[in-house]
Amino acid sequence: MSRQDIYYWKCDRPAAFHGTQARDGAAAIEAPLLGALRDHFGTSAITLAPGAGQGNHLTWNADVDGQALFIRVENGPEQDAQLAIESALLDRVRALGVPTPRVFGVDATRRCVPFAWQALERIDAPDLNHWHKQSTLDVPRIAFDIGVSVATWQQLTFPGFGPLHGGAALRGWHARYADYHWLHLQRHLDFLVTRQFLTESQGRELLAAIEDRRDLLNLEAGVFVHKDLALWNVLGSTNQIAAFIDFDDAISGDAMDDLSLLACFHDAAFVQGAFKGYASVRALPPEHLQRFWLHLMRNMIVKSVIRVGAGYFERDSGFFLIGANASGASLREFTLARLMTSLHGLRDASPLDALSMP
Repeated sequence: MSRQDIYYWKCDRPAAFHGTQARDGAAAIEAPLLGALRDHFGTSAITLAPGAGQGNHLTWNADVDGQALFIRVENGPEQDAQLAIESALLDRVRALGVPTPRVFGVDATRRCVPFAWQALERIDAPDLNHWHKQSTLDVPRIAFDIGVSVATWQQLTFPGFGPLHGGAALRGWHARYADYHWLHLQRHLDFLVTRQFLTESQGRELLAAIEDRRDLLNLEAGVFVHKDLALWNVLGSTNQIAAFIDFDDAISGDAMDDLSLLACFHDAAFVQGAFKGYASVRALPPEHLQRFWLHLMRNMIVKSVIRVGAGYFERDSGFFLIGANASGASLREFTLARLMTSLHGLRDASPLDALSMP
C-alpha cells in the first residue's frame, strides 16, 4: 500500500496500533528471516537473538560472519514498503554529516518472504532516554547537538509534502502542505472526544485554533522532517550522539516540526537548547514560534491518539515513555497539559518559556 492517505503511520494505518502491544509473530518469522539473510549475505554463518525495540517493528540482533547487525522487520497486513525508503534516507542524512546506522541490506518487496526486513549496523550504545531516566544525560549539550543535526538534515528538500514515495527522486504525496497537515485531523479529534480524553469543547477549540492560523501552512517547499524525533531514537553516551535512528515516519514538511516534537516530551530549557543549536547552523524561519506551536499541537493530537488507542496510560515506569517513579496516570496528565499548552501558545503567541513540565 502507499502512505498517500496516512498522516502518521502508527495510528492511521489500516491495522491501527499494530506492533504497539505484545510482539506476536516473532517466533514464526525467525526461521524464514534467517533464510532470507543467508541468501542476501551469501553465508550460513549467521546467528539471531531477540533485539531491543520499542517501536512497531520486530527486532533481532544478528551476527553475520562476525559483523554485528540490527534487524528490523515490518510484518503488518498492509505489506508496507517504507523500510526501503527509510534505508535511502538513512544514507542521505549520513552523507550530510549527521550520524546514522549504515544499511547492510533491505528487502521490502515480499517476493521471497511475506514481510519486509532491514539489516542495519548495530551501534554499541543505548538510546539517550536510558541516560535521561538515570538523570545522567548532559542535557544542555545533547539538546544543542540535536538542534544542530535538525538544521543540518534540513538541507534535504523534496518536491511535494507529507510521506515520501518514489525511487531515486523521492517526493511527498501531497501538492500542498495544508492537505497533509489537515489529513485525518477531525477523525483524530473525534477519537479523543469519544474516548473521553478531550471534552467536546476542547476538541472544538483545538480545531478552531488551527483553522485561525491556516496561513502558516502555506509552504513553498518542504524540508526533511524525521517526524519521530525523541531521545529513544537517538543512540549515544551521556554527552555525545552516536546515531539517529528510526526514520520510518520521515516526511517532507515544515522546518519547525522536528523541534516541536522535542517539546512533546521536554521542558523549555531543553527546547531552547535545541533552538540555539539549530540557529547556530541555519536561520530560524519566519514566524518560527507560531509554526512551532502549531506543529506541537498537531503532534500532541497524534501522540494522544496513539497513547489512548494503544493503552499507554495503563503502563508503568518500565515503559519507555514513562519517567522513573512515574505512572501511566502521570503520562496522561502530562499529555493533556502539553496539548493545552500548545493551544494557548498558538493563540497567545507565547515564548518558549510557556513550556513547563507538570
